[in-house]
Amino acid sequence: MSFVSPLFLWYFMPAVLVAVLVCPRSWRNGIVAVASLIFYATGAGSFTLLLLACMAINFAAGPALEPDEWGMRPDNRRRWLLIGVIAFDLSILLVWKYAGFATEQIAWFAQLFGGDFPIAELALPIGISFFTFHHISYVVDIYRGERHALRNPVSFATYISMFPQLAAGPIVRYREIADQLPQHRSHRFDDIAAGFPRFALGLVKKAVIADSLARMVDACFATPADEMTFAIAWLGAIGYTLQLYFDFSGYSDMAIGLGRMLGFRLPENFARPYSSVTITEFWRRWHMSLSRWFRDYVYIPLGGNRAGARKTYRNLCIVFVLTGFWHGAAWTFVVWGVYHGALLIIERACGWDKAPRDSAARAARRALTLVLAIFGWVLFRSPDMAHAVTMLGHMLVPDFDGLSELVEASLTNQRLVLLLGAAAIFFLPAHPVTGPLLESARSRPATVLRIGIMTVGLAYAAILVATGTFSPFLYYQF
Repeated sequence: MSFVSPLFLWYFMPAVLVAVLVCPRSWRNGIVAVASLIFYATGAGSFTLLLLACMAINFAAGPALEPDEWGMRPDNRRRWLLIGVIAFDLSILLVWKYAGFATEQIAWFAQLFGGDFPIAELALPIGISFFTFHHISYVVDIYRGERHALRNPVSFATYISMFPQLAAGPIVRYREIADQLPQHRSHRFDDIAAGFPRFALGLVKKAVIADSLARMVDACFATPADEMTFAIAWLGAIGYTLQLYFDFSGYSDMAIGLGRMLGFRLPENFARPYSSVTITEFWRRWHMSLSRWFRDYVYIPLGGNRAGARKTYRNLCIVFVLTGFWHGAAWTFVVWGVYHGALLIIERACGWDKAPRDSAARAARRALTLVLAIFGWVLFRSPDMAHAVTMLGHMLVPDFDGLSELVEASLTNQRLVLLLGAAAIFFLPAHPVTGPLLESARSRPATVLRIGIMTVGLAYAAILVATGTFSPFLYYQF
């Protein structure tokens, strides 16, 4: 089930909201947990059993991982239990997400010597990368003594399987939501009034902008190498840069809005990333929940930037190789992660990680950061490295061949207008960020924006959904 499907919008979401409002407060976590498992099962099917098994293991381990203030529980026992649970969580992720990739590499190597090796073909469970990171956050935060373990399995199921963030985030660290899980939390109509405009914003981003650009982007990236041109390469790269942002930030807005309507405050995930002046700033604004997760559970435990420049660069390399690999089992994702890690190291080594004060220099650095991000998205979107190299090569060498017939046919007047309108995000200031502004601001511009989204934007998005023109969220594949 998708947030942009009629089944979800017309039936599932209203039914859950009514049940949460009408039923006693003590039922609310149970309603959210059951609804979330139903939501997951409609798309994942039998993989729901895998999710439940992972939940059972991590929930059972929680109390035993808590520090004992009386010193009765040996630290080495807790440490080994933590290692065992994390190894279990990662093994599930590695098998289901990376077994096919690993066996492909072994099969390729075996062919060099005339051998043969079978390639594993496993379906990817929806949201496995996200719920694995939630489980690890839960056990690590308990082990560190930052939060207590949950004794109520319903509250635990609410955290792990909460349908707004289950399939594609935001990645909610346990300590960010632990205080919101008790059954006595309040839930008011004010939450729905604040959350629904945020949800509507995300729906408009996804259905009106991202899905409209998708066909044009697909046509550009499907262009054969012998037909690729400078214009097609740049049109596809810029189009995908916008499509991915409006698709993923749209999902995040919908998730945050849904969470708010259910009485939860989920963390922000985007803050105008294309207004960044450096790549360092870009990663403080793009997929922020993933960046925070890697910072807290990988980068800082490795030593962060506390042990000198060389180890700092090593830690950045490790984090961004893992970031790339987390997104998918393909060399394009690994190279994309290495590319961003290298840019961060260069910025830090040259002292370019701080934004210049001069306005002209800031504008130039902002343009450069955007171009570097666009180059990276070509790696991210391409089906393989050969395609990425071909497309990047054409982006760097101008020609006058124009667009192919297929790409020209996909670039309708409507899509061209949407492309130009969406590109305005490249020129907007870093603040204010639209999502939080819609939720809380009471200024006249915020009110006008809220009314526009809730009337014209929402109506048009609903028509597109009703006609079946929506597509799956891009981050469902991760």
